[in-house]
Amino acid sequence: MRKWWLYLFISVLVCGGIFYFMKSQKTKEAVKAESTTLEPVGEAYQLIRQESVHSTTEKQLVEGAITGMAGALKDPYSTYYTKEEAKMHKEQLSDERVGIGAEITQSQGRFIVVSPMKGSPAEKAGLKPYDEIVQIDKQRAEGKSLTQLLALIRGDEGTTLTMTVFRPSENRHVDIKITRGAIAQTSVKSKLIGVKDKNIGYIAISVFGEKTAEEWYQQTSELMKNNIQALIIDVRSNPGGYLKSVAQVIGSVVKPNSTFAYMEDAMGNQEPLKVAKDDLAFDYDEKLKQLPMVLLQDEGSASASEVLSGALKELDRAMIIGVKSFGKGTVQETWPLSNGGELKLSTNKWLTPKREWIHGKGIQAGVEVEQNPLFHMKLPPIAGKFKEGDFADDIQSIQEVLKTQGYQISRLDGYYDKSTAKAVQQYSDKHNLSGKSEMNEEFLTTLREEMVQYREKEENDTQLQMAISYINQKLK
Repeated sequence: MRKWWLYLFISVLVCGGIFYFMKSQKTKEAVKAESTTLEPVGEAYQLIRQESVHSTTEKQLVEGAITGMAGALKDPYSTYYTKEEAKMHKEQLSDERVGIGAEITQSQGRFIVVSPMKGSPAEKAGLKPYDEIVQIDKQRAEGKSLTQLLALIRGDEGTTLTMTVFRPSENRHVDIKITRGAIAQTSVKSKLIGVKDKNIGYIAISVFGEKTAEEWYQQTSELMKNNIQALIIDVRSNPGGYLKSVAQVIGSVVKPNSTFAYMEDAMGNQEPLKVAKDDLAFDYDEKLKQLPMVLLQDEGSASASEVLSGALKELDRAMIIGVKSFGKGTVQETWPLSNGGELKLSTNKWLTPKREWIHGKGIQAGVEVEQNPLFHMKLPPIAGKFKEGDFADDIQSIQEVLKTQGYQISRLDGYYDKSTAKAVQQYSDKHNLSGKSEMNEEFLTTLREEMVQYREKEENDTQLQMAISYINQKLK
């Protein structure tokens, strides 16, 4: 039997997914039967092309048919990607992509820059937070989807685009020339957490990408040089990734030949997935296998993250702290199509080491800890001025943030009522803002910066604090 890692991998889309390629052969009889069954599809195609008053291209009809077939399965994880979507899908887990390096969000039909990445082409060209994208190379952004806008921004490395933005802080339009460049994707970050006389290693994995195993090796090696006595692994909001990468992570912290999951096909046949020292890509520090460990997860931890969580939990290797994970237990095969698109279908299940199928159930945390709602909230880029009597979705977002901070607000529907005005007044007084009961630029900027700073403070992360407390007790 060939080794599973030669064909099995996990890929991310929305909440993640596990995929592998497999070629199958059909008999001539089966092909003939399928040809007869598919005749109505060809008939419908010809009728639409010849008789419909609506103009439709061949490409649109073909892609619509494939999308419809995938949708008929009523499976959210079976889908069709167009050529463009397939390319973007693959970039999700690439260690490098070409672009401008900026986070962009869509709000009320407008495309707002959240922030440019440090050192990115966007930052070097002068793109700023809150800039509203109006045009890309003289093509208007209005009426486009976020996917369509990103397609305009993407291009070959070294090519240049001209972005026209409206800058609220200057109340004018600005043309910015940006040269596309390679944007490095980092999936693993680490730091030391010092508690009294102890060094605790903290390592966060955002996605299991192409270079995650290499980054995991580099980061754990650095942590071990600092004589850490325990390790916290954070996979909160990690949607999945390559199984090869998660297998490397698991293999570095459990005993050789441990079964970390099972694959089950449609017939119920189960294949154990094992890790062996000879299969590991790097010579990991053996002390990793003895360190006390905690794994942090939340409802956004899915697919490959759950493979890791399930393995560490059922192999008694780590305490799981946080809340129940997403619950993604099906496996998808992906096939490239002749038109450049890809078809993804659910064909297998994956099971935990104790052969539990977690689909729709998730993995329970050993220590349940709810995060402060404010820690999860992200205030979208908002520009303009709002006063009592106004109504807008942006106002609703602000109301929710203020309510979570403890201000007394009676409405959360976007209507700027008296209770909202009073809360804004109290917030402005507390932060010595010039405005009174009006949401102006100073108010919006201060509120957003305060939220960013809140999430950056370690003491506000209640789940992390519980992990540190648990490890302290283990090390006594």
